Amino acid sequence: MANIIRSAKSGNDWTSNDLFAYNIAICRQSSETFFGYKPDTIPDAIDPAFLTATIPPQDSLSDGTYRLLQYLDVATRVNRGQESAIHDFAKELLRLLGFEERGTLLRSRYAIPFMICGDDRCSAQTDLCLVQGTTTILLVIQEDKPVISVKSPEAQVIAQAVATFQYNNAARNRYGLDPLDSMTIPAITLFGTRPAFYKIPVTRELSDAVTTGQYPVSKTEVVKCVVAPASHRLSEGMEVPEFRREVLQQYEAFRRMSKECWEHFVI
Repeated sequence: MANIIRSAKSGNDWTSNDLFAYNIAICRQSSETFFGYKPDTIPDAIDPAFLTATIPPQDSLSDGTYRLLQYLDVATRVNRGQESAIHDFAKELLRLLGFEERGTLLRSRYAIPFMICGDDRCSAQTDLCLVQGTTTILLVIQEDKPVISVKSPEAQVIAQAVATFQYNNAARNRYGLDPLDSMTIPAITLFGTRPAFYKIPVTRELSDAVTTGQYPVSKTEVVKCVVAPASHRLSEGMEVPEFRREVLQQYEAFRRMSKECWEHFVI
């Protein structure tokens, strides 16, 4: 694919063609392979009533659980143009699950500077990301928009990971630290309230190839884990209590795995 035309573009305009252009492949794994064990832990912060509650929520629930179920209810019934409801629910859930610790913030619509094909005017805008102060981006999240488009949420979130690598190394340089040759960036894509988890290994070779618009010799292999309901219905998400429990177990495993990734590049 070395002869594919590469051009400067926003990370949000990336498609599967851009993955071919930069020698990037995606490999799907089971949760046991992806995490190294079968996730089976529900975070302590989760109210047991949330695991079985239906939507719309009942008045007998605690205020926090009622509010989270309200967000879930709205995110489940989102219409075109109202995708912010999914971002709102994801942000509330990630905060409750402990992703946002002291010193870190979940940011919405965060534009990461993105050097591509020699153009430093581009950016990769996340739907959500987890940021430590102004020095390190830890996690990037992209929603799959409910419209027919050649744009790919997987390609977009990978572009965001490359931009994150550039951003984090630029911050290291400002602090007098040596840039890193590689970072594994945790990422999530959302199809409604159903997540898919990613480990995106970004190397200096890949970043330099994107920066200069060249085809990298080494292939980048991204691994992902998709959480799917037992019914295999695309329309179902966390509004189904049985599936909700499984998703929460996967989120907890992903939080632990993400922290292991961050330890290698956080400032």
